[in-house]
Amino acid sequence: MNTVIALWMRGLKAFVRNKTGLIFSLIFPFFFVYVFGAIFKNDYIDNPISYMLSGVIITTVFESSLNLASSTVDDMVSGFMKEVLVSPAKRLAVAVGQLLSAATVSTLQGILILFIGLFIGIKFTTWITPVLILFAMICVGMVFSGVGLFLATKVRSGQTFQIIKTAVTMPLTFLSGAYIPLAMLPNLLKYIAYVNPMTYATAFFRMIVLEKTSLTNAELVKEGLAIDINGFIVTPVLSLIIILLIGLVFIILSTNSFVKTDFSRLNRSSNDASALWG
Repeated sequence: MNTVIALWMRGLKAFVRNKTGLIFSLIFPFFFVYVFGAIFKNDYIDNPISYMLSGVIITTVFESSLNLASSTVDDMVSGFMKEVLVSPAKRLAVAVGQLLSAATVSTLQGILILFIGLFIGIKFTTWITPVLILFAMICVGMVFSGVGLFLATKVRSGQTFQIIKTAVTMPLTFLSGAYIPLAMLPNLLKYIAYVNPMTYATAFFRMIVLEKTSLTNAELVKEGLAIDINGFIVTPVLSLIIILLIGLVFIILSTNSFVKTDFSRLNRSSNDASALWG
């Protein structure tokens, strides 16, 4: 438990000390609100700003949880991870500490954007909504922290990891309905969006933020809060179940991969992109 807490606190301290990164992580999301906000102005959406911000917040949590996995790669290459593992600390505890650190920091970034959003359009009518929002952000943070840690254990170069991370985050973000409604996508991209886990995370999170839990399935589909896959309606609750199942799979995969990784094969000069996977 001490190992988990130590690594968790280390991640939080690094987040607080990186003031420049923190400032840009708060400013950049509102650029998307400004650019894409007009897209959501239609008859079915009462509050376009809240609609857009909800997508921006959850994608920020997603991207941050993956970004923080790059610090795990740096720890591996720099030798820090080997130093930790020669101590009595168990590998499973180290993996859990890394996961909790990434999930916590990504959730904090989401909370900060949400707080700013309260001054520009987001409104809640019940105290239960913020609690559910926090729950959703923690879930998404943990899920994609697991994905990030799994990738980190398979990549031996920080430079390579950044390339892979960009290749993963860009399509998953823009094909999730967070910035561009799924109804506006070409049919081929719609089917790609249907297998995108962020599509379901966005739909569930957006329903909570907009407090649309009482809508019918047809109304949820019209507002982009449920996904209609050839007549089969994926409701926000079903979306949550899908996300949790994906998270369970990747948390198991990432911890198992971390435990089995041979850190003695990693060194400071390990920067060749060919050292990917293995």
